[in-house]
Amino acid sequence: MMSSDKQDTTGNDFLEKLQVSSQVVLETAQKKGRSICPKCNSSRMFYCYTCYVPVESVPTGDIPTVKLPVKIDIIKHPNETDGKSTAAHAKLLAHEDVTVYTYPSIPDYDKQIHEVVLVFPGPNAVSLKDGLQYLPQHKNQKKDFTEPNIKRQRLDRCDNEEKNVTDAAQGMNCLRKVIFIDSTWNQTNKIISDERLQGNPIILLDDYQIHFYPSDRSSQFRVKTL
Repeated sequence: MMSSDKQDTTGNDFLEKLQVSSQVVLETAQKKGRSICPKCNSSRMFYCYTCYVPVESVPTGDIPTVKLPVKIDIIKHPNETDGKSTAAHAKLLAHEDVTVYTYPSIPDYDKQIHEVVLVFPGPNAVSLKDGLQYLPQHKNQKKDFTEPNIKRQRLDRCDNEEKNVTDAAQGMNCLRKVIFIDSTWNQTNKIISDERLQGNPIILLDDYQIHFYPSDRSSQFRVKTL
């Protein structure tokens, strides 16, 4: 969970502002215990983390759906435990806009370089604003692996603040898809270094305060989980 600024707010203050749907449907399902997945017939609690659907004891109509402004691709490491992966939550709530891939089976984003960004808190990541400024420059252009890898270059800041805003706005119009990596930190290197991801700008979402348990003292302003 994220709050929209870097103000020093407590987790309790943030939670009090959330509009949380009724949990009666989940409480009822919990009393019934584990139920069957309607697709694979596996025994699960609440939802099937393999098929990304509610189990039979949870009425589909009682689960809220979310329409996202962009498409989301989640690349999950094969060693990531399905039952602990939060990627399933995104797929459940926004099933039309979220696709989960298990590495190494991922798309080639070569033809989408002008409309896709990768969210990853690496040392060479740029801010969302800078990443959006990059997208319009590569519209209708093809990726060339003989050129320096763009994700390893810090984008130069424009001296003209007005142009910055314009470029970012154009970039937002270009943005069609956001890629996330679902993996433990120690397992990310193989995915992030995959050639199929090398042409996409890597951005860091650090303008939001994180309210995540268990807490991570490394940073309060970086996305820790979906």
